[in-house]
Amino acid sequence: MTTTLALGTYRIAAEHLPAAAERAANSPAQMIDTAPNYCGGRAHQLIAPALQTHPTLRVATKVGFLTTDSARAATADGVLGDTGTTTRHSLAAPFVRWQSERNREELGRDHLDIIFLHNPEQTSAQEPLHQQLRAAFTVLEEQAADGRLSSYGVATWQGFADGRFTVADLDRIGTEAAGTRDHHLTTIQLPVSLIEDTALSQALHRRGPITHAADRGWKVHASAPLHGGTLTRLAGKSDLAKMIRPGATIAEACLAVTASCPGITAVLTSTANAEHWNTALAALDKPAIPTDTLRMVLDVLATVD
Repeated sequence: MTTTLALGTYRIAAEHLPAAAERAANSPAQMIDTAPNYCGGRAHQLIAPALQTHPTLRVATKVGFLTTDSARAATADGVLGDTGTTTRHSLAAPFVRWQSERNREELGRDHLDIIFLHNPEQTSAQEPLHQQLRAAFTVLEEQAADGRLSSYGVATWQGFADGRFTVADLDRIGTEAAGTRDHHLTTIQLPVSLIEDTALSQALHRRGPITHAADRGWKVHASAPLHGGTLTRLAGKSDLAKMIRPGATIAEACLAVTASCPGITAVLTSTANAEHWNTALAALDKPAIPTDTLRMVLDVLATVD
């Protein structure tokens, strides 16, 4: 199938992250997804050696969340108001600019491939969310124009599901920020699995954020395809693996479902286990599961207690 695998770093322990990053760099994946708040604020430094050794390895990182240390530093530099300090989250333009530059420094790269706004639905600032997005997008458009950034996007957990924004909203705000429809907002990231299945179900009927993004030529990164391991236990109870792909393991079958969703371009998997990583690569190296089968699987799963 055409969907690619990327290493997600959210659930990987700090002591295992360098080896996992090196493994991803030496595989067909060639992309790491991370954030400055992962691994207690150490994720960037831990994957930086792999990025330096493998200059073609692409990296997607994020802006929005703060650790205690980054909140202290941002406050000292005068780019973070009281709200951001309290909530540990900010979309304020000065902070987005500051954290983007800090990301580059920590990752050891002057140019970044993708910067996501990280769960913008969690902002508690007083300004309307769309206004905050516009200000943040404007900063990222400036960085793209300066050659420091290839593209940007929105990584969300509930933003689409809760109706905080739509793909059309993001497209419009990106156009406003750039002053042209040729903006650099090219990617969305959201959970897609047989548990977080709203966007999956919508895509199977040509609706929802995945379809709307794909129709615009955007990339769609699927996070949490195994829902932190919960999905493999549920699928085991219902014997869904045999229905999805006979002979596949539960993990392979569940990953294949996410990867086969129309419009998905990359699937993130967080694992430091070499066997699990190779299993994921193998799952995505097989033909896509037909849409009719995916719909049937969702129907069956809906009846599982």
